[in-house]
Amino acid sequence: MKQRSLFDVISPIMTGPSSSHTAGAVRLGILARNIYKELPEKVTFKLYNSYATTGKGHGTDKGLLAGLLGLNVDSCEIKNIFHSPLSKNIKYSFEYEQNIDRHPNAVDFILEGKINMTISGNSVGAGNVEIIQIDDFSTKISGEYNTIILFYKDKPGMISRVTTLIQEDNINIASLECDRNAKGQTASMSICVDGNIPENLIKSIENIEDVYFVRNVKKLED
Repeated sequence: MKQRSLFDVISPIMTGPSSSHTAGAVRLGILARNIYKELPEKVTFKLYNSYATTGKGHGTDKGLLAGLLGLNVDSCEIKNIFHSPLSKNIKYSFEYEQNIDRHPNAVDFILEGKINMTISGNSVGAGNVEIIQIDDFSTKISGEYNTIILFYKDKPGMISRVTTLIQEDNINIASLECDRNAKGQTASMSICVDGNIPENLIKSIENIEDVYFVRNVKKLED
């Protein structure tokens, strides 16, 4: 049996050197890909504050790209991701900014392809992360739970219709968060659940009238 160090216990086993700047970056990339559902044609990574100033030295840029390409935190390919055949499958660029209103380790994924989408997230330490926004909608996705995300027309009964379908599959809801940009316009829902999310449930939610977008965002590996 492999003996684990104290560092392995308190932080994720990863390609280093930093849990927040490297492992956190990979995990943010993985969540962004799961939300987008496939590899986009182009991505612009906009890094803020500490991510912008020290990210290159800590491999943040490599981690973000590697995660978006589907690699996990312990992959040996991360260090050479810019020269990997995987990176030839996408156009990518990096921008660096300072913004006192953003978290020290903040990033925007500006994704272009079949659909265009901006996903914003933070690396909050020890490899833990959070997705705080998708396009204009606030979210709270940590990757600790399997999560259903949907965009839909804001109207009475939508929350009940979705949660009823979840209940019928005997799935327990851990948390639910909604947001909208205006009454009667597009709204968003993020539902964290205990256990797995069956594909037939996602299809049932997709079939609800005035639901525009649904994703099953799988929890991150430990």
